[in-house]
Amino acid sequence: MRKFLPTLVLACAATFALSACDQGEKKPEAAATEQKPAKVPLPANPADKTAWKQYLVAVVTDNMQGVKSNRPYMYFVPGGDDDAAKADRANQLDNVKTTVSRGVLPGNMMAFGGPDSAATSQLIVEAFKDAQPGSFKDVVVLFIGAPADGETVKQALAASAADVRFVEAK
Repeated sequence: MRKFLPTLVLACAATFALSACDQGEKKPEAAATEQKPAKVPLPANPADKTAWKQYLVAVVTDNMQGVKSNRPYMYFVPGGDDDAAKADRANQLDNVKTTVSRGVLPGNMMAFGGPDSAATSQLIVEAFKDAQPGSFKDVVVLFIGAPADGETVKQALAASAADVRFVEAK
């Protein structure tokens, strides 16, 4: 899991870097006729980590408006009640708590998602409970999950002054 995050961030950065190539050479009429790439569907199998990670990368990429950094902090929160899933969530919580305690520079994004919306929102609430008031001003926190859990996250992060964005997982 710890090796996945740098790989995921690198993949996002490479995507952004390559998308900027040859922008000046496109003709306006050619750009108008291009269509958006196919949307990555919500994975049906909660245990398919690869599909979930691809889905989350696509959603994060679509929601980077106003983010100055091209390397968002992305956190995949696995679902399931087995010991391995619980251990993965505990490790992820430790990682997020460390990041929150150190702080994130304005203009960055922290993105969270996974097959279990309630577990993801619970992780966010727990990780940010000791955040200093106003310490996340101009930091985008993107939560991908269920609407009810989105409200819970918004309320929990209100004091931190983070720009909380919600995308319904669908």
